[in-house]
Amino acid sequence: MTDLKNAKQSLTTYSVKELNESIGLLLSRGFAPKFILEAAVSKSQIKKGHLWLTLTDGKASVDAVAWSSTIKSLKFLPKQDDGVVIIGKLNFWESQARVSVQVFDIRPSISTVLRKFEIVKSNLFKEGLIDDSLRKKLPKYPHSLGILTSVPSSALADMLRTAKERWPLTKLQIIPIPVQGDNANKLKSILSKLKKNKLQVEALIIARGGGSREDLMLFDSEIIAREIATFPIPVITGIGHEDDLTVADLVSDHRSATPTAAIVDLLPSREIEKNKFLQNKKLLKYYLKLFFQNTKKTLITKKSIFQSYSPRLLIKNKRTRINYMYEILNALSPRKLLKRGFALITDESGNSIYSVKNIKENDKLIVQFCDGKITAEVDSLNYDKI
Repeated sequence: MTDLKNAKQSLTTYSVKELNESIGLLLSRGFAPKFILEAAVSKSQIKKGHLWLTLTDGKASVDAVAWSSTIKSLKFLPKQDDGVVIIGKLNFWESQARVSVQVFDIRPSISTVLRKFEIVKSNLFKEGLIDDSLRKKLPKYPHSLGILTSVPSSALADMLRTAKERWPLTKLQIIPIPVQGDNANKLKSILSKLKKNKLQVEALIIARGGGSREDLMLFDSEIIAREIATFPIPVITGIGHEDDLTVADLVSDHRSATPTAAIVDLLPSREIEKNKFLQNKKLLKYYLKLFFQNTKKTLITKKSIFQSYSPRLLIKNKRTRINYMYEILNALSPRKLLKRGFALITDESGNSIYSVKNIKENDKLIVQFCDGKITAEVDSLNYDKI
């Protein structure tokens, strides 16, 4: 009893309420208005519109709450075993001397994002939806493209500017979509409607500007990936930065490093195509010139061949040949020999007499001269000695 009296004289006396108020005051002075907390969710439930969480690091745990007014602005609602990064402040319930963390914002940790990525990737790979052979060929000169992205955004502005510079002939149809947060069902609904292709686009670009890998978690959604994998026209993704890889990139027909790169990959360059056209024009002009030159030479050759078979030329050649033969025959004509003093001797039957042996005495012979003939009778035969 004496010790208690002495203690009362040296120690401060509190009621329970006063003690709790003092603890609350001490906590409010000792903590910043807001802080960042990294933890894993061991329990998650919604009661009366509020999200109640139990957070742990494996060694200790603490309760947390996101009020219904805050939940509306949250882009991520964690489930059990999710790793999270929370922006919050410390709440102290004086009536129960209980501490909890009031949540202002909550994001998935990178470990949670990568775990979800691997799970969805594995499921789709087993089903054969992640396969290079399924990728559709991109249109070379698209007349119309659909761009799914946040509106307005700097990514969209860059895409529109790049498209105008590269290939202004392509019609761009902008379809606003959510690009982060718990909006997988909303994005799936938009993609499902676009599958009917009432807009008559030849390819679809899904784009989202840079951000943390956690902000891209929407594009790791399995239901979104399935929509992209079964889309009837080519789908190009330009999500985040070059180093960022989402499940949507794996099932798309072409993955670009950034939204602007998606435009560059899909649309031809006006300058490059112009230079190609001019080069092709030059080559065509050269080939046409060469073609006509060769055709002209061929026609000249054929003309020469046809001329060599001309009836007039054939008749002329025949006439020349006949005249030549006539001259030969004329030169060898017996009449020529007769004019030179020779005579042609035949018997009465017209057989030529070439030798004395072929006649006998009293035979009658006909002697042909150049200007006439006579009849003679053989009186005697004289043989030359050889």
